[in-house]
Amino acid sequence: MRAAWVLLPALAALSAYYVYLPLPDAVSDPWKLMVLDASFRAVQQTCHLIHYLRLSHHLVVLNYLIGTFDQLKSVSSEDIKITDAVFDGVEVRVFEPPAKGDERLKRSVVYIHGGGWALASARTSLYNNLCRIMAESLNAVVVSVEYRLVPKVCFPEQYHDALRATKHFLQPDVLAEYSVDPSRIAISGDSAGGNLAAAVCQQLSKDEDLTVRPKLQALIYPVLQAFDFNTPSYQQNMNMPVLPRYIMINYWIDYLNGNYALAHELLINNHTALNVGRALSFRARLNWTSLLPPSFKKSYKPVVQATGTAAIVERLPALLDVRAVPLLADDATLARQPRTYMLTCENDVLRDDGAMYAKRLEHAGVPVTLDHFHDCFHGCMIFTVWPADFSAGVQTRNSYIKWLDENL
Repeated sequence: MRAAWVLLPALAALSAYYVYLPLPDAVSDPWKLMVLDASFRAVQQTCHLIHYLRLSHHLVVLNYLIGTFDQLKSVSSEDIKITDAVFDGVEVRVFEPPAKGDERLKRSVVYIHGGGWALASARTSLYNNLCRIMAESLNAVVVSVEYRLVPKVCFPEQYHDALRATKHFLQPDVLAEYSVDPSRIAISGDSAGGNLAAAVCQQLSKDEDLTVRPKLQALIYPVLQAFDFNTPSYQQNMNMPVLPRYIMINYWIDYLNGNYALAHELLINNHTALNVGRALSFRARLNWTSLLPPSFKKSYKPVVQATGTAAIVERLPALLDVRAVPLLADDATLARQPRTYMLTCENDVLRDDGAMYAKRLEHAGVPVTLDHFHDCFHGCMIFTVWPADFSAGVQTRNSYIKWLDENL
């Protein structure tokens, strides 16, 4: 009995230490976010242990656990027809609202889910729920792309999957099959899905054979560059829940089929040092000292190495490939992009990726809406279902859908 009285407080103290994480005062639902983050970390550590023991790849295990947990939830969709299809070899899930009166054609959104190019699915309840609500709220056909994931495939396969599925859907006969108005289509995605959506839009803008092009792109806290891991938001939010800096760097390494031994070199920007010739021509395209507002820059200083490791770019050339890093696109490509919605969160390492892309698009003459949330965090928009239901999720989702409704 005495041992129990000693053990229980010790376990409580250990649990509190593991869960507690200092957060900015403005973060929405801080204690709920701490619990969510502690759960993520516990699961990730288990997966890495399994990986270390060479029983399975940690991302395979993590996706399995996500799928297992997700099976506990059921999402009602009485008013929306949900079907699985294959578009040019790529699996998709299509959400179709019922016809209303004499309405002939509907607007549409092609949605590309996030998850570091490695996790989640168009079929998980979080994304199923988001796309169902979009279809209902917008009375739109929503096509959710089920691209292949790391470690099964790496870049550029995720990009090719998203591009093939989108181009297939944009064919006039396919749009007619789903009763979609070809002049009212948006391409959208969150996080890594925002990366793929931006890259797909850039490629579509260059395709002279296309007869149908997207009217809008809507990017939700997208990851757009691997050039500088020391932007103000990367420095400010390096230890924020859900997506700390080291996790984002690891996602990049996995996506580009690299080695984790490169993580520290990337973290200190050795791959884009001044002596790395291939990187020099891109430096002005993401100069955050001129692209970010003072409220984002604060007192942070650029981290630019005089000498670094040019071999990193030789081993991972996709670090400077615009299909993987849309923020590095030239001005002519940006000028061809459709009207853009950009959602960013203050407490997110990727905040500045989105803000810099928005500013570059604006400079290129593209109409841009930058929707910034001071109390929100990365990934929040999909967290609207119990037990991971956050006010930040509902707030950002409503703002995103409102913009689509007004502009699509």
